[in-house]
Amino acid sequence: MKKVLFAVTACIIAATSVYADEGMWLLPDLKTQNEAAMMELGLLIPIEQVYHPESISIKDAVVHFGKGCTGEVISAEGLVLTNHHCGYGAIQQLSSVEHDYLTDGFWAMSRHEELPCKDLTVTFIDRILDVTAYVGEQLATDKDPHGTNYLSPAYLAKVAKRFAEKENIVVTPATVLELKPFYGGNKYYMFIKTVYSDIRIVGAPPSSIGKYGADTDNWMWPRHTGDFSIFRIYADKNGKPAGYSKDNVPLQVKKHVTISLGGYKEGDFTFIMGFPGRNWRYMIADEVEERMQTTNFMRHHVREARQRVLMEEMLNDPAVRIHYASKYASSANYWKNAIGMNEGLIRLNVLETKRAQQEELLARGKEKGDTAYQQAFDEIRSIMARRREAMYHQQAINEALVTALDFMKIPSTSALEKALKNKDEAKIREETAKLKEKAEAYFKSVPFPEVEKKVGKQMLKTYKEYIPEAQRISIFKVIDSRFKGNSDAFIEACFQSSMFGSGENFERFIKKPSLGAIEKDRMVLFKSSITDGLYATDLNMKEANRNYDAAHKIWVRGMTDMRKDAGIPIYPDANSTLRLTYGQVLSYEPADGTVYDYHTTLRGVMEKEDPGNWEFVVPAKLKQLYQNKDYGRYAMANGEMPVCFIVNTDNTGGNSGSPVFNGKGELIGTGFDRNYEGLTGDIAFRPASQRAACVDIRYTLFIIDKFAGASHIIDELTINKP
Repeated sequence: MKKVLFAVTACIIAATSVYADEGMWLLPDLKTQNEAAMMELGLLIPIEQVYHPESISIKDAVVHFGKGCTGEVISAEGLVLTNHHCGYGAIQQLSSVEHDYLTDGFWAMSRHEELPCKDLTVTFIDRILDVTAYVGEQLATDKDPHGTNYLSPAYLAKVAKRFAEKENIVVTPATVLELKPFYGGNKYYMFIKTVYSDIRIVGAPPSSIGKYGADTDNWMWPRHTGDFSIFRIYADKNGKPAGYSKDNVPLQVKKHVTISLGGYKEGDFTFIMGFPGRNWRYMIADEVEERMQTTNFMRHHVREARQRVLMEEMLNDPAVRIHYASKYASSANYWKNAIGMNEGLIRLNVLETKRAQQEELLARGKEKGDTAYQQAFDEIRSIMARRREAMYHQQAINEALVTALDFMKIPSTSALEKALKNKDEAKIREETAKLKEKAEAYFKSVPFPEVEKKVGKQMLKTYKEYIPEAQRISIFKVIDSRFKGNSDAFIEACFQSSMFGSGENFERFIKKPSLGAIEKDRMVLFKSSITDGLYATDLNMKEANRNYDAAHKIWVRGMTDMRKDAGIPIYPDANSTLRLTYGQVLSYEPADGTVYDYHTTLRGVMEKEDPGNWEFVVPAKLKQLYQNKDYGRYAMANGEMPVCFIVNTDNTGGNSGSPVFNGKGELIGTGFDRNYEGLTGDIAFRPASQRAACVDIRYTLFIIDKFAGASHIIDELTINKP
């Protein structure tokens, strides 16, 4: 057994030394953990130019775009480059049938034409501080009866505020203090951030470029999509964050990236900075099985059913397409991710790998006479068994009845109910006015009730298919007793009689609100039933999860100690904090006899063209540019136009829009996706098969310049010629 375990560890070490590409590294650790490896692979600048805690570095040009993507500042006047799919929601909100920026694209030909994006933010990371010792001191003195403060966001927010006061850190209305645990709570970092809220769209290609290949090509390689969009950060006249105002001016940034037109070749070193969302590298095998059978299973089957209904409606009506475009894209993204992840986990025998790692750590504990790892392992396994049914049911509720049903976002009537029960006339008038205002916003957000009906009918059928009758939420008792089990009839009745079924219904109710009408309202009852179902499953999981965090902390500490002793650098799971990952431009073999090249060209766009399929329509102007080979200075040395390339870096959701740098720290592309074979990477990284797909910066500039004719944007950029 010892020989086998040693062999497993040796293989891990060998893989690390050859590829040096696994890891979502914390920037403060780069100097001690990664500098030598990065230099050996091809980093040509001092690590201090990548990240320096006290001075300006490349890190200062990397921003958190919105709430789930990454962007890079590409001009001195606040231009931000990110993915088309990251800007998709903003583009959709600004679109209409008359101005369909999703289909046609958008290009501001002057600053005055740049359009403000509601609720969009860009966040800079000003400082990253290791506060592990301080948090430890606070935990030692605070009363914590449940022993959970070390992971509590609310508690850590208080600690962050105390630390800022102690260290005299300046906090403005635009400052965010984020203190997060790492390695299961074995280490803590504080991020001091500045948030800008006046963000305006500058440019986006048409969907036929920015979303080329759509669902078919999503998560696949080779790719041929120009997945980019451009925004600008605005500030007040003093350069401070401010809400939208016509008097605001473009932000004069302290750092923007330099762009390279020199391209790359296979084996070239690259590094990526961004905000990876979540991964789970320290899971035990039972947790992986749970993920496969609950979250991934429901995402696959429930979303597939909903998307089928939505796509049919979207293809029939441009207004419906525009309204649901962002929702559909978001749903489809992780629908395909769930399918690919499950397939990959089985194909790559990840469960067996996890079991081998478990045995190695448990054997290590036995050799040392330490039972903590075994106890933690047994506790986690027990928790998985106890919570499985509740987890499965909660995922079904979330996917089929919460995420899928926009009409269940009806406003709460509880405050009005309370006023009616108390017969408080003044309060009734006040709450009636508030509900009317919220209802008006709700009806604007759900403009297609016939589509909502069709989705609702399908989702109730899908939920019933996967949840046994005895476990279903309480509304099914109403459906069974009053509608003879006909869920379609129930949905029709909801829209026919509920106050939220139509604007006319609501007007009738609000003229004379009554407690009886609210208590009998079918949509209100439906939403209440969903809420009760979530509460019940959450209660069951909370009971099962009571000791999970403590056990997980011990398990993570054991796994990281084992890696340290083997001479392997360690990194924490992703948690939407700024990270760096590095590797090489590299082709790969997905199967025996099949080799995928490391880059694609515009020729591949033309080869995939299918005028009868909306996913593969090629704009006439792009075809003309291709036929004339009119690529300007953006072509490769052989005269072809590059489109996308792949790197073997460690990416996940949240890295969308991340800048891809060469060894000189120059921008060569924008990360936008992973490959299908690498979707297991959220749980287990496989360097031979995991790749990140990136838009070549030369294709981005070509589209801006030659296709859109927006050369004024090019003029703002700092570009190094080969």
